[in-house]
Formats: sequence, C-alpha cells, structure tokens
Amino acid sequence: MSFAVVLLAAGKGTRMKSALPKVLHPILGRPMIEYAASAALEAGAERVVVVIGHGAEEVAQVLKPLGVATALQSEQLGTAHALASAREALEGWSGPVVVTMGDAPLISADTLRGLAEALPEQEGMAMLTFEPPDPAQYGRVVRAADGSVDRVVEYKDASPEERALREVNAGVYAFDGHVWDFLGEVDRNNAAGEYYLPDLIGVYQKHGLPVRAYKAADPTELLAVNDRAQLAEVEGVVLERLRQAWMKSGVRIVMPQSVYLEPGVELAPDVTLEPGVVLRGATRIGEGVRVGAYSVLTDSQIDSGAEVRPHSVLDGARLAPGSVAGPFARLRPGAVLEEGAFVGNFVEVKNSRLERGVKAGHLAYLGDARVGAETNIGAGTITANYDGAKKHPTIIGPRAFIGSNSVLIAPVRIGAEATVAAGSAINQDVPAGALAIARGRQRNIEGWAERKRRKTEPSEKGTSIEGEKKS
Repeated sequence: MSFAVVLLAAGKGTRMKSALPKVLHPILGRPMIEYAASAALEAGAERVVVVIGHGAEEVAQVLKPLGVATALQSEQLGTAHALASAREALEGWSGPVVVTMGDAPLISADTLRGLAEALPEQEGMAMLTFEPPDPAQYGRVVRAADGSVDRVVEYKDASPEERALREVNAGVYAFDGHVWDFLGEVDRNNAAGEYYLPDLIGVYQKHGLPVRAYKAADPTELLAVNDRAQLAEVEGVVLERLRQAWMKSGVRIVMPQSVYLEPGVELAPDVTLEPGVVLRGATRIGEGVRVGAYSVLTDSQIDSGAEVRPHSVLDGARLAPGSVAGPFARLRPGAVLEEGAFVGNFVEVKNSRLERGVKAGHLAYLGDARVGAETNIGAGTITANYDGAKKHPTIIGPRAFIGSNSVLIAPVRIGAEATVAAGSAINQDVPAGALAIARGRQRNIEGWAERKRRKTEPSEKGTSIEGEKKS
C-alpha cells in the first residue's frame, strides 16, 4: 500500500545533558536519526518528512544524503503540533500517514509497514502497541470486544483490572487522510499546555471512525532514547544483533561481548575476531583473516591471506594477501602493504606504499614514502618528511638495506640495492648499489675511564687532584 512517514525529531533532549541534538547522538558510529529514517525508506514509504527543531541545521545536514524532506517546528508544543508542522511538506498527499519518533531507532521497516497496513480499508487510525516485560507506568490499551481500541488509560487513572493489562501504547501511529482536519480538534488543556497525538483517539472515535491496534512482535523495537543510559541500552541491542548476524554468516568472534563493530563493516566467512577488537566505518575484511586482540580498524581493507596481529591500529590502510601488521603497529591513512610486506611492533606508516616483501620489523616511521620490493628497514629508521612547511617524499628502490637509526631527510631517493649505514642522516640521493655513510668518524680515546676517575677522586686533604694542581 502507499503511505507516507513523518518522523518527529524536533526535541532538544534535555536529559541527554549535551549540546548535541538528541537525534544526532551516535549509535555504532551513525546518528540515531539515520536508523529511523532508513527504516522508513526501507518500509517503502513514498514520502518521508522529518520534523526538526532544536539544532535544525545540523540535523538537516545529516539527513541530506538520505534524500528525505524536512519540516521545521519552530516552537515545540507537543507531538500533535509537530505533526501539523509537516503538513506543508506533504502538500498534495492524501493517503495514510505513519507517525513515528526519531529517538526510537530500533523500529523496523516491517513494523512500520505492518502498522500502515493495519488501517482498515485505509480508513480511521491504527496505533502501535507492545507488551514490555514490565509495563510499569505505561498507559494501558483497553480493547473493545471486536479487538479495536476502546481507550488508552494512563497508569495513574487505571483501575486494578486495567493495570493488570500488559499491552501498552508505543506512541507510534498510522492515520488516514482525515488527520489534517482532525488535528484542529486537539486542544492543549493539560498540565504541559501541549497538543498530544493520543488525543486523536477520542477525535476519531467521535467521528465514528475505527481505531485499531497493531502489536509489535519484538518489544525491544520500542526502546526509546531519552538519556545516556537508554542510549547505551539501545546501542547494546544494535551491537548484539550485528554480532549474531555475523556469527551466523560464518565469522568467528572470540568473546563476542568484548567486540565492537559498526553497521558499515563487511566481513567474509572464516574471519576470526579476537577479544577486544574494534571495527569502524567501511572496514572490509577478507576470507580467513585473523584480527588480533585489541586491534582497532577504521575504514581499512584487509585482503584474504593478510593478518593483523594484536594491539594494532589501522586507519584508512590496506593490507594485500600475505602481508602482516603488528603487533603494536600503526597504519595511518594511505598506508598500503603489498603482498608479503611486514611491519612489526611500534612501526608507524603514513601515506606510504611498502611493496612486495618489504620488512620493517620494529621502531620505525615511514611517512610519504614508497619502499621498493624486498627492502629491509632497520630499527629506528625515520623518513623525515616534513620541513616545517611542506611534506616531501622519500623513494627507496628495491632490495635496498636501510641500517638502524637512519634518518632519510626528504626529498631523497635511495637507489636499488643501495645500503645506508646504520646511524646515518641522509640528505642527498644515494645511487643504486652504493653504500652511503653520513655520520661522524669514530674515535677511541684510550684510558678515558681512568682519567675521568682521577679527575673526580678526592685527595687526602679533602680536595680533588685537579684542585691540587691548580693550587
């Protein structure tokens, strides 16, 4: 059936105690409102309007890539007033309208579609209900003999028999085209002085139109976010769903409760995620890859046959088949390890390509560099790529050997099969096959320890030998 969706997302969310609009708080790296808007689009809504208010510009900017419309509720006067604010954005639409909340990100597309279809012959209204484990202070739904809604009774006004009911109002509705006229019959004669959507139940009934209830199959879908604790609870539900889905797809997650991953991550079968792994953004991991404990990967591609060892941090990096990063490696944006390349503990690589078989075992920094195949990078090697104003490249040819504690001062080229002696500071190109030595000549001063000792040794008179000579 054809229907529109209006998402109410204008509130400030004071209980979040944050300058960030409530609906922009992230759940697994994505703003909360994206989940609700995506569900509406997936449900097949022909038109989607998000009512915005607090932080309107920020919220509209986040929604822009989704292609949904927005409507401004300049003054927050309740949920019915928010729906009225969407009328202009839905100009020309006369079909059913589903109204849901931007702070309820777990409602599925199936549930939204089912609620729309619950309208009898697309006439009247339908309300989403659910049965929570503890109905607590929720308003109870009292049904008529034919299964329609007779009334919703607030807990404080309910009789003992009504309080015993477990079906409660979720605050999500579907209305027929009469809703725009009926909104004018909702008053604000309440303690808050606001216009409320549940008051439309009585209005529809007054006009002899049916009010139906559609019960959600999964009560967790109706979890809403009003404070930080509820945000954590909702995020935990989404995260556990992701873990379960990936494990059912053939991914091994050791200690699942310790692993964090986001919706944009893609994992192939037989991937193994060790405890404490964090996977963010558009990270893609190929078949059979093992990601070591407590590694953090963001927007990185790990091809089948590569390995990420424990405690490594990769951001915008790529590992080709047979390459290895870690343990304790850091690969920053633009880092590429080609087949068989290896970077070990405390090696940092930024915007650099390490070709086939390159080895950088430990304690090195490679920035803005291209390192030729089979080259060995000694411990403590640094490409000094920044002169205080600009970044400069370092090019190292294949099968070169860079000795430990060398500094390659860019821009500089090291030729194929060249050797840089340990401890050198290279600021000129090195020809292919050459040995470059750039350090002070070693001098050995015999007897230095004895002479030093004698200079500081006290004499019998309490003065140093040096002092006696001067006197």
